[in-house]
Amino acid sequence: MKKFHLVLAVLLAALAGCLGAFAADRWANNDAEGSLHQFVHDELSLTADQEQRLDALEARFAVEQARLEASARAANAQLAQAMETEHEYGPEVSAAIDEVHARMGDLQKATVRHVFDMREILDPDQQLQFDRKVSAALTRDPRD
Repeated sequence: MKKFHLVLAVLLAALAGCLGAFAADRWANNDAEGSLHQFVHDELSLTADQEQRLDALEARFAVEQARLEASARAANAQLAQAMETEHEYGPEVSAAIDEVHARMGDLQKATVRHVFDMREILDPDQQLQFDRKVSAALTRDPRD
């Protein structure tokens, strides 16, 4: 029975890590941020100054995003270790889950701040189109 528990714990840890990575990837690359860049570049007729400022924002965010994604992966690894150690929903697993959620929340907050930073470089007409795109992306059914 011990071997069964070990295999079960490893499988659960792998599943938790995959779910956490999927959620972080989903937040980092959702339409509210991912295709939003494409929309801004392709549809909003940016000036050369706006393009330059947007490129600088994107470069800074790429560094922050990579750091936050690494932090989320580390939290998932801690969850896997806690699950392997406790073999039940104990205090270490609970704390590790809280840490995963916190790191994913940090990534989502940074992404939302980045979206607002992008918005700031737009003129009022561009902001109106941008706001509609963001709203549509955040309220669409992810299964579509």
